[in-house]
Amino acid sequence: MTDSAALDTFLQKWRTRWPEWAIAEAFVPASQRPLAQAWLALRGELAEAAWGGEDPTPGAAKLGWWEEELRGWARGARRHPLGLALQRQPVDWARLADGIPALRLRRQPEGDQAQTLAGLAGYAQGLATVSAALFCAPAPSGDAMAQALLAEWRLLLPRRGVPAAGTDLASVLALPALREGPRVERIQAALVRLRLRRQDGQAPLGAPRVLLAAWRAARG
Repeated sequence: MTDSAALDTFLQKWRTRWPEWAIAEAFVPASQRPLAQAWLALRGELAEAAWGGEDPTPGAAKLGWWEEELRGWARGARRHPLGLALQRQPVDWARLADGIPALRLRRQPEGDQAQTLAGLAGYAQGLATVSAALFCAPAPSGDAMAQALLAEWRLLLPRRGVPAAGTDLASVLALPALREGPRVERIQAALVRLRLRRQDGQAPLGAPRVLLAAWRAARG
């Protein structure tokens, strides 16, 4: 399989999980859309490794691999197909790698939401810094990004049958929506929150709701 074919495979995997982006990307500049898909696919890989699957061992190993891979990107090397779209971007990939050890420790929710958010802070700040550089936009604050990450985490927890102690749905949705940072991040955060409101958080959203949510998020 060629590098470009392997990249397409990973992008298609992400598009299958988030078909809403075929609609939502209308609010992202055309020049940024391929980069947005690759970036969100990378974020999805990291989130799935951290919070998906019933057995934490494979995910922890995968996060360790990703930490090494991102440090390789910082040196100009790459192994993962997503690197074909992302590695040469002028961003600090080592900064994102620095947050992965903390992410690896966040397998289970903390005793309360404040502790969970604090635990996500380092990884969230790395995401915010890299995302801002990728999309030439002001970075969201670490707190705002951590709140958006908590929603993504909550979306994946039911797939493992994990009790929602400290991260129940009502308390997550009561957090402010992401109103700062790159448009790509604001739109994805809005779609995550919409899915959380549904009985089945993994089911795709209807087109009218996606359009409205993406439009509002794009406005900031």
